[in-house]
Amino acid sequence: MRYSLLLNYSETGGAQVSDDAMAEWQSAFDAYAKSLDAAGVLLTADVLQPTAASTTVTMRGGSLHVQDGPFADSKEQLGGVFLIDVPDLDAALAWAEKCPAAQWGTIEVRPTAVYFSGGQWNQA
Repeated sequence: MRYSLLLNYSETGGAQVSDDAMAEWQSAFDAYAKSLDAAGVLLTADVLQPTAASTTVTMRGGSLHVQDGPFADSKEQLGGVFLIDVPDLDAALAWAEKCPAAQWGTIEVRPTAVYFSGGQWNQA
């Protein structure tokens, strides 16, 4: 079964994080991604750019509205996503527990209901 591990944590500015801390985080995430891959459960992983780089798109009353920034103004932001394929929720939770972001943020574990592959929609 496919699960998305949605990493939510406080967005910090680059000046607020030391080079040593950044290197430690990058190393921890590299090791985590490699362990998911070695276990054969990693489908994809994406680290998102800061919310300042985001653009929000809506259609209201037939008109397109494009706005700089995230949809929600909150202290925590979606910072990355790991898509994994594991047997069940318990396995997904075990992988979420190992994610470095669990130490300073929140990992939302959400089953994937439907995905697009090979030109067709499939049930997860």
